[in-house]
Amino acid sequence: MAARAAGPAPRKCGRGEGGARLRGGSAAPGGGRWRRAAAMEEFRRAYARLCAAGGAAPQEAVLRRLRELGEAPGRGRLDLAAQSLSLETCGALGRLLPGAAPFAEVALGDCGLSEEGVKLLLHGLCSNTTVKSLDLKGNNLRTMGAEALGKLLRQNKSIRSLILEWNSLGVWEEGFSFFCQGLGANNFLQRLDLRNNQINHHGAGELAMALKRNASLQELDLRWNNIGLLGGRALLNCLHSNKTLKRLELAGNNVPSDILKAVEQALDHNQDRQTILSETQNRACMLSKEILNLKDEKTKQFLDLMDTIDKQREEIARSGRLQMTEAALALSEQKVHNLGELLSAMKQEQANMVERHFAELQQQKQEGADREGKLFRDLSACSEKNLLLRNQVDELEKKCKVQQDQLFQLKQDLTNTTAELKLRAVQAEERLEMEKRRLKQSLEDMESLRLKEVDHMTQHMEASERSLQDRVQRLEAIRIALEEELSQVKAAALTERGHAEEELIKVRNQARLDEQQRLEHLQEKLRLMTESRDEAQNCCLKQKQMVSEAQAKASQLSLHTDGLRRRIEELQQDLNSKEQEKVTEVNKVKVELQEQIGHLQAERAAQEGLREKIAALERQLKVLSSNHREALLDKEVEISVLLEKLRMKEADISRMREEEAQRANLLQNAIMAYIQGSPLRTHSSRK
Repeated sequence: MAARAAGPAPRKCGRGEGGARLRGGSAAPGGGRWRRAAAMEEFRRAYARLCAAGGAAPQEAVLRRLRELGEAPGRGRLDLAAQSLSLETCGALGRLLPGAAPFAEVALGDCGLSEEGVKLLLHGLCSNTTVKSLDLKGNNLRTMGAEALGKLLRQNKSIRSLILEWNSLGVWEEGFSFFCQGLGANNFLQRLDLRNNQINHHGAGELAMALKRNASLQELDLRWNNIGLLGGRALLNCLHSNKTLKRLELAGNNVPSDILKAVEQALDHNQDRQTILSETQNRACMLSKEILNLKDEKTKQFLDLMDTIDKQREEIARSGRLQMTEAALALSEQKVHNLGELLSAMKQEQANMVERHFAELQQQKQEGADREGKLFRDLSACSEKNLLLRNQVDELEKKCKVQQDQLFQLKQDLTNTTAELKLRAVQAEERLEMEKRRLKQSLEDMESLRLKEVDHMTQHMEASERSLQDRVQRLEAIRIALEEELSQVKAAALTERGHAEEELIKVRNQARLDEQQRLEHLQEKLRLMTESRDEAQNCCLKQKQMVSEAQAKASQLSLHTDGLRRRIEELQQDLNSKEQEKVTEVNKVKVELQEQIGHLQAERAAQEGLREKIAALERQLKVLSSNHREALLDKEVEISVLLEKLRMKEADISRMREEEAQRANLLQNAIMAYIQGSPLRTHSSRK
């Protein structure tokens, strides 16, 4: 009854303890949240205090974001994106960030940070241990920013993600080289975003050198830069040394498609290598754990066996058993020792099998890596040879185009010269015709002018003769009238007759003088006309001479045109010969191009053969991996069989223990029976 009464009390106590544990568990997150809120409030106050100590007012946007982060601290993200941070704010945050900050992510994108501000912030983050992600996109970081980032990557050991999109890190080669050196020395960063940073092929080479030394970066985004062919080759070459990079974005960089495919293949090989390595590590860990468990179990069993043997020895020593029992026990110990040796031999064999399996796995990995390196080298050599052949084909095409352009230029020059000569001949003929027409027109004009002047002179002479005849007629009429008047007034004015006759004589003399003067004037005009006619005839002769000279020039021009025609025919013949030479050269070039195309096709066939070999090697690798997996399964089956054998041996050992115990009991009973049935016992009983 006391036991039944005392039974329920512990259960009540257990429920109370469970309730206390539940209350404590529910109160623990609240306490942690309160501590984080207090830490954020302390961070905000420290920021305001540092700004006041620096003589500047704290920015309200920063205080508001810190207050919001303190009210909802579960996110652990300091988001100051698109906030214009002053130099004093950057200095205060840089002083507060070293050590353990109360947030794991810092977003400072599009903040318009100055060079000094970035330097102060990153200097504070160098010794930070809690920030895992840093976002600095869109801040136009330049030389000092790149150097500060390189220093951050050298010293910080907690940042896993770094976003530097929309900056200008690649413009200044010295700063970007310092940044790449810091990246090469860092072994903790896993994701890096360098989109739109104006990185050229020199920057890509520096980045490739850094990636060869880096052993932690898994994702790298280089989209929308200016890496080009040389930068793509440098990054492809660095992937032979870097085995951790799983993702590399190169879109928008003018990188050829074959290099992009080679980069994708290298990244796929890295991913396959990482998966195989992780699988082998997991399997090795599982095997080591199983081996340790087996060792622990066997040691426990061996210790239990030794404890039982010690107990049996103690019992035998205390009871003073006989030598037969000791011999039996020695025999059993010998058997146990043999079983222990067998167990150790099995353990050694199992360890040897594990080591041999691990060595085979390492050898297969080494052979796969060697094959992969050889295939990479062959592929790179083939790609370089293909690029060289493409360059040669491009050069031949350029030469052919240059020759075609030269031939076209020669044809154009020839057509231009022929057209110019024809134009000159036509112009000469036109000038000759115009000169002929002009001379003919001038001769016709001079002849018409001469005829007009002769007609004018004849008309003038006829008019003057008619006027003289009219005047003579008028004078005759006057004379007749005067004679009539004289006859009429003869009687009246005899005295006046003499005067009238004298006046008549004077008038006649005057008329004669006038007539003589007019005749002299007309003779002078006639002489002038004859002289002008002679001059016109001389001009006609001169024009005829000029016409003859023009005809001579025309004959010379015709001879010159004939010479030019012969020259054109010679040029045409030269053109035909050059055309034939061009045809032969083009045929030669075509033959060479066909030969080169044949070589290229042979190279392509060789590349296809290499690709087939690569595919065959990949299939062999898959077969080897499948065989390896089957071998692992076989080994696991063998291990299970060995475990089964070990269990059977343990069962045999337990059975032998039981038999030994039974034998010991039988011996003990026999000894006791012998002791009880001995003469001493009977004698003592008789007494």
